[in-house]
Amino acid sequence: MKQALSRVQVGDRARHGPGGRARALRSPQAQVDPPGHAARMRAPFALLGIRTAGTVVTGVEYLPLGERALAPTNALAERACRQIERYLADPQFRFSLPLAPCGTAFRQRVWEALAQIPIGESRTYGELARALRSAPRAIGSACGANPIALVIPCHRVVGACGSLGGFMGVTEGGPIAIKRWLLTHEGYRFGA
Repeated sequence: MKQALSRVQVGDRARHGPGGRARALRSPQAQVDPPGHAARMRAPFALLGIRTAGTVVTGVEYLPLGERALAPTNALAERACRQIERYLADPQFRFSLPLAPCGTAFRQRVWEALAQIPIGESRTYGELARALRSAPRAIGSACGANPIALVIPCHRVVGACGSLGGFMGVTEGGPIAIKRWLLTHEGYRFGA
């Protein structure tokens, strides 16, 4: 995920770009796409890079909208794309993908807690820290290291007093616009 995060450009991409399906590339450059993505599909706020390993999803990354889409290369990537499309059409849709996020035992506990946050709701870093007997910064670090973005909903973790907090390792710019888009899509009531 670090590689993808360093490629994210701060800017207006959260407001631009058509929603749509992953599509096959016809140019010869399709053969030199960065290794590792089993699919790259367009969303209104970013291009989503999907990684799989055997029978599990190992990553969903936010990539710049200017990157090229890539049709799914296996059945699981196709399933992931279809489920993301359903989520984009209906924020109440619940993912049912086999996931295998790679991380420390602590990060795994945080990601499990994130998966329990209901759609349209949020938890603060402090609330999660108290529940997991940790510190807010450690929770934020685990959220930032989430390798399966969107599906493991780190966007539902916000700062105290109604602030959005961070997202993808930053507190302003394009990544925060992605977080705001996702929360708005899910019906989150800002300031409530």
